[in-house]
Amino acid sequence: MTTLTMPSPDRFGDLIAAEWIKTRSLRSTWWTIALAGLFVIGSAAVAALADRHNLAAAGTSPHGPADFLPFDAFPQPGYMTLMLVAGSVGAITIVSEYSSGLIRTTLVAVPARGAVILAKATVTTALWTAVGTVVATGSFLVSQAILNGRHAGVPITHPGVPRALVASALLAPICALVGLGLGVLIRHSAATMATCAFTLLMLPTVFSQSRRWSADANHMMVVAAWQRLVQNWDPDPHSRGFSATVTGSWTVYGLWPLMAVVVAVLVVRRRDV
Repeated sequence: MTTLTMPSPDRFGDLIAAEWIKTRSLRSTWWTIALAGLFVIGSAAVAALADRHNLAAAGTSPHGPADFLPFDAFPQPGYMTLMLVAGSVGAITIVSEYSSGLIRTTLVAVPARGAVILAKATVTTALWTAVGTVVATGSFLVSQAILNGRHAGVPITHPGVPRALVASALLAPICALVGLGLGVLIRHSAATMATCAFTLLMLPTVFSQSRRWSADANHMMVVAAWQRLVQNWDPDPHSRGFSATVTGSWTVYGLWPLMAVVVAVLVVRRRDV
């Protein structure tokens, strides 16, 4: 039985530093992140402007913000785009090395293959957690500043907002790690990105909420878990669909990146380059 040989802490720190250098040296990565972030924040601004216009047209100024108004900060088109971008960039961190042949040099220099994947996962998690935090906070502040024009904005401590912010901030690193895992499995740029897009965004639409087994399958998807965590209202008790739980959605958040990294480590240790 084989065991995972880990380098010393100093050596692992060197691996993380090397992976960070590889990541920051790609200008396209930073442009992609910047454009994706601006798109999410812009989507939140558009949603807030639409609701502000609707409130103005109705001639009302709500005494207490409606449950849905704070969540103009989390528009689905914007965050689904962020999921796709994060998954694709996460995949590129490993697929680019397979394509260029650099992975051979890396694994010769570091025989502990699992440590290489863990270093990539560490850098990917740190980078995309920072990106997700900035984007989620920025989109919330922008949307609420717009809604404040109709006295409909809420503070960051409004019930349900902290959970939605954390869930939205973590969405990016989760998808990036899923992309990394798929990249190790597939090792081909186009096929990996297509599989990543299908897994994260298209597969959940196959399952409906009207049957228990189908709803359970849908609730195990990342995007469904995110949608439940940003929802600030209780499910309709008269609905014929089955709703996910908050606890179950957090569990999905934890299992997807964990499984992606574990599978990536196992595969890279057992398969030839």
